[in-house]
Amino acid sequence: QVQLVESGGGLVQAGESLRLSCAASGIIFSFNTVAWGRQAPGKQRELVARITSGGSSTYADSVKGRFAISRDNAKNTVYLQMNSLKPEDTAVYYCCGNLIRDFRGNYYCGSWGQGTQVTVSS
Repeated sequence: QVQLVESGGGLVQAGESLRLSCAASGIIFSFNTVAWGRQAPGKQRELVARITSGGSSTYADSVKGRFAISRDNAKNTVYLQMNSLKPEDTAVYYCCGNLIRDFRGNYYCGSWGQGTQVTVSS
């Protein structure tokens, strides 16, 4: 059974940094595109970063230049380094162990974790 466990969230002030981790079991990352998404209260879940099996990363415009996604396939773990945090980054952050691309090139997540709360105060 697939299990994805996020950690590293917390309460920080604007301008500070956090590093999130996601450890997986029941799924092998090595050949998958993996990703991070987030969901703020009253808003839809947003994909913020993805990284392919070859190490190519892509970011949402809202986090570009501030966040960095990385992976360790041997440990079945994906990370999200978040720098220069802003209050609008406040959300529950979720990792995705298998980002799926459909025939039109759109992306969907096959397996999400339970999430970790990130709160950024002004």
